Amino acid sequence: MPVFQKEEDISVVLCGEAGQGIQTVEAILAQAVKQSGYHIFSTKEYMSRVRGGQNSTELRVSSRRVASYVDRIDLLLVLSSGAINHLKDRISSETLIIGDPEHIKSFKDNKIIENLVDSNFIEIPLMETAQEIGGPIFANVIAAGALSCLLNIPKEIFDGLISDMFARKGSDILEKDLMAGEYGYKIGKALMESEENQIHLSLKGQSRVRDELLINGTDAVGLGCLAGECRFISSYPMTPSTPLQNFLAGNAHEFELIYEQAEDEIAAINMALGASYAGARSIVATSGSGFALMEEGVGLAGMIETPIVIYIGQRPGPAVGLPTRTSQEDLNLALYSGPGEFPRIILSPGNLEDAFTLTCKAFDLAEKYQIPVFILSDQYFADCYYNIPSLPLEDVENENYLIKTTQEYKRYLITHDGITPRGIPGYGDGLVVVDSDEHDEGGHITEDLEIRTQMVDKRMIKMERIREEALVPELGGPEDFHSLVIGWGSTYWPIREAVDNFNEKYPHQKLAFLHFKQVYPLHPSVADYLEKAEDVIILENNAQGQLANLIKLETGFEIQEKFLKYNGMPFSVEEVEERINTFKGIIKEGAEDYETQDAGEVLK
Repeated sequence: MPVFQKEEDISVVLCGEAGQGIQTVEAILAQAVKQSGYHIFSTKEYMSRVRGGQNSTELRVSSRRVASYVDRIDLLLVLSSGAINHLKDRISSETLIIGDPEHIKSFKDNKIIENLVDSNFIEIPLMETAQEIGGPIFANVIAAGALSCLLNIPKEIFDGLISDMFARKGSDILEKDLMAGEYGYKIGKALMESEENQIHLSLKGQSRVRDELLINGTDAVGLGCLAGECRFISSYPMTPSTPLQNFLAGNAHEFELIYEQAEDEIAAINMALGASYAGARSIVATSGSGFALMEEGVGLAGMIETPIVIYIGQRPGPAVGLPTRTSQEDLNLALYSGPGEFPRIILSPGNLEDAFTLTCKAFDLAEKYQIPVFILSDQYFADCYYNIPSLPLEDVENENYLIKTTQEYKRYLITHDGITPRGIPGYGDGLVVVDSDEHDEGGHITEDLEIRTQMVDKRMIKMERIREEALVPELGGPEDFHSLVIGWGSTYWPIREAVDNFNEKYPHQKLAFLHFKQVYPLHPSVADYLEKAEDVIILENNAQGQLANLIKLETGFEIQEKFLKYNGMPFSVEEVEERINTFKGIIKEGAEDYETQDAGEVLK
């Protein structure tokens, strides 16, 4: 009698075609898990199509906090015939595969994946039951009900979520969805009580989790925009930045914010600069290929010293690349965008709390230094959900940098730190003149070469203060470290979990994690961290090691070991652990025994 038993941390994956409602199942389960007192993390990978293909969602349900993607699949619910083949590289002999007979029959009979036996498969009548209720559209709710039962989620919590989600569709649809959930619970209960298959999923819930926030990276950035007193957004829809546009548009009325869907990206950034010139804190949201069209506007922001926040949801390129996948390929694009030389700041959050505080800070920095400030996110970070106790509202600090002008006001008055007190039209008695050509202190066009030099110096001297006030990278692990693992942006949690796991096994190795939440300019302390380490490895979701190259440019330190992934998928905890083991010379001998050998030989 096969027994499937998992405790503390369970990786559940749902896979099916686009249009089957997998996101609906994710939304139901994520909320149901949290309301039951369990910690939850979810992420999705999906193809760029409205119907067909194969999409999957991973939900980690745990008794402890989790926020990282893992390759491991403990329980796989398949909703299409192609699901198993799509995930074959992540399926192991420990994976329990549940699905409709028509979706798993060929794999079960032909044993396409090695090490799988009949006990790895459990057939449930998803499609047959859905047809009895009213059609295949109800299969997703049946599946959600079955999984909720297996996860010991109280039925009343599940029913409440179904009612909240489907009540707007009318009483008939709601009744059928509640019936679908009921059937799903019956299927789940039958699986738990089956004599052929024993399924035991053991988790410890905590009542305080029920009151925590369950948000994704997009929500955290959006809330940071609102906390940072953003008043204007103009953008053209483009994955994965569109959800941020939707978030701000949905909250625009309540927070006195104007959302404008521009006809293209060029118009979007120029609209935002116009709003900023008038005094409104402004943002544009786009992805790499959309931002490529905005580069002239970035140069305009640099020349007229007008603040703007630019959110780039990174995805693989060049051109439109993989529109629905993830990457960290646009650091160079943000760093070198726009003609000429002028200061900028580039931030890249790695956890939800940082996404909130850095976004709020981005508006303040843009206003303070009158420059473009970039927020680099990516598809993985934008879409992943997990629960947190709260957002750090105590870190919100907004300062008003606008001044009331006098008749003698000069928009580009040369000052010791390059920052001219900023006036806006209609606030005071002065005339606020700006121009995209080189200009004098009053904002009027000039070709005086001496003034040209003074104006370049005025703009560039800001970098001295910007660099001094740059954010210090976050150090995780022992302060007396021997080795450093470096990451930035969304690699935060997979690296942190892997490093924590490694240090728990091998505390004498003294491995630390240095995470960059500001990637330009770098804080002066970065060089000290690097020189202190005996060896350093960096992980990035791009092909060139863009941060590694920037670190060399800024500090002169060349990172020899790079783990670069650029297939459109995020790093998993297991991938990072394997690379760290190789990096540190940990080799496997037998099932559970490890020893250390010279890392240089291993890497050869």
